[in-house]
Amino acid sequence: MADRSLRGMRLGSQSLQSEEGVEFSPRKKAVYQTEDGTTFEMVFAAEAEIPDIWQSPKSGREGRLLSADGKPVEIDEADVKVPRSHWDMLLERRTRDELEELLQERLDFLRARKGQVKIGA
Repeated sequence: MADRSLRGMRLGSQSLQSEEGVEFSPRKKAVYQTEDGTTFEMVFAAEAEIPDIWQSPKSGREGRLLSADGKPVEIDEADVKVPRSHWDMLLERRTRDELEELLQERLDFLRARKGQVKIGA
C-alpha cells in the first residue's frame, strides 16, 4: 500500500483554481464602534441594506454604525418593533374577566373528568 501513495501534491491545502477571469461582486465597507470606543469594519454587498447595529466578531459587543465623518448614525426608534408577548396578544382579543371565566370553566371540566369535583367554595 505504501508504494501507491500520492506524491507531488499536498491534498486539501492548495487549490488548483486561479482567480484569473473571476469578477468579484461589488462590495462596500461599514465601520462600527462599540461603547468602549473600539472600531471594527464589516464588508457587505453593495446592494445590501447596512444595519445600524452589528455585533463585533472579536469581542461580541454591539457596535453602532459610523457615518463617513466618523460620528455614530442616529437610530430611528420609530422603526423598532416592540416585541409582544403571548399575554399581550391574548389581552387584545379578550378581557381579563372573560379569561378568568374561561379558566374556571376549563378547571371545572378537568376536575369533573377526573372525578374530583370541588365541594364548597
